[in-house]
Amino acid sequence: MANALVFIDNPGAALKKSSLELLTLARKLGETAVAFNGELTDDVAATLGAYGVATIHQPSVADLDDYLVAPKAAYLAAAVAASGAAAVLIENSPEGKEIAGRLGIKLNAGVITDVVGLEADGTAHKSVLAGSYNTTAKATTPVAVFSVKANIVEPEPAGAATAPATAKVEVPADAAANAARISSRTEKPASGRPDLSEARIVVAGGRGVDGDFGPLEELADALGAAVGASRAATDAGWIGHDAQVGQTGVTVSPQLYISAGISGAIQQKAGMQTSKVIVAINKDAESPVFEIADFGIIGDLFKVVPQATAEIKKRKG
Repeated sequence: MANALVFIDNPGAALKKSSLELLTLARKLGETAVAFNGELTDDVAATLGAYGVATIHQPSVADLDDYLVAPKAAYLAAAVAASGAAAVLIENSPEGKEIAGRLGIKLNAGVITDVVGLEADGTAHKSVLAGSYNTTAKATTPVAVFSVKANIVEPEPAGAATAPATAKVEVPADAAANAARISSRTEKPASGRPDLSEARIVVAGGRGVDGDFGPLEELADALGAAVGASRAATDAGWIGHDAQVGQTGVTVSPQLYISAGISGAIQQKAGMQTSKVIVAINKDAESPVFEIADFGIIGDLFKVVPQATAEIKKRKG
C-alpha cells in the first residue's frame, strides 16, 4: 500500500521539473504511487520508475480534460482509495489548489496549501501572510492533502529504479461534476522561455519599465529565465496577465528573482517572497522592495539591465 500519492496531470512528452520535485518529496513519506492523467509514454514510465514509483494509477475514462476540475478531484479520491495512500501531493497551481480543496471535502482530509517543505512525519512548512512568515502545520486526519510550491527541493532520483505496476481506477460518474464542459481551447504561443511557475530564474518588471519590457526580455533570454511582471504592468497592457506575479497572480519560488522597476508592494511580495535570492533594481532608494531584497541596485533599470545582459553574454562567451 502506498504511503504517498502524487498527482501528475498532463506532463507531455517528459515530466515537468515540478512533478519530479513532488516525487522526490513523496519518498520521505514512504512508498510512492502516482495518479496519472494523460498519455503515459515509455519514457515517462521509465522516469517514474527512476524516481521510485511503485504503482502508476490511470483513470478508467479518457475525457477528464473535457471538464473543469471536479472530475479530476473525483478521480483522485478513487485513486486514494485504491492505493491506500495517507498523503496526497499536488502542484500549488490555482487548479491544483482547487483540486486539493475539493479532494479534502471528499475525503474529510486536512488540506495544507503553499507548502515549502515537508518532513517524514507529515509536518509541512508553509508560507503565510503574503510570505511574511513561515509556519509548520500537520493534518490530524487519516489522509493529508498537500499543495506544494515549485523550486523548494532539487529533483533527485531514487537509489534504485523500480518497474512500476499500472492500475486502472474507476472514476465515478457524477452529473454535477460533468455539468460544465470545456467547448474549446486556444494554445498559448510558445515563447521558448521556461514556465513562470516553475522557473529557476525569473526576471520581473513593473511600472518602472514604462511599457518597454525589451531589456528585461533580453536579460531573461541571456539567463534562460522566465519573464514576470507586477499587476500594474499587466493592467497597463504592457505584458499578458499570465505573467503577473503576486497575490492575485502567479506565485513563484525561484532560485533567483530579479525585480526591475517594481516598488515591492505587499501584493507583489506575496507572490515572490520565498525566492532564494532576490535582486532589486529601482531608482527610488526608499522603495519597499529593498526591505526584502538580498541585493539592491539603486539606479535606472534602462542603464543597469543592458549592462548586466552584456556582461552575462560576455561571460558565456
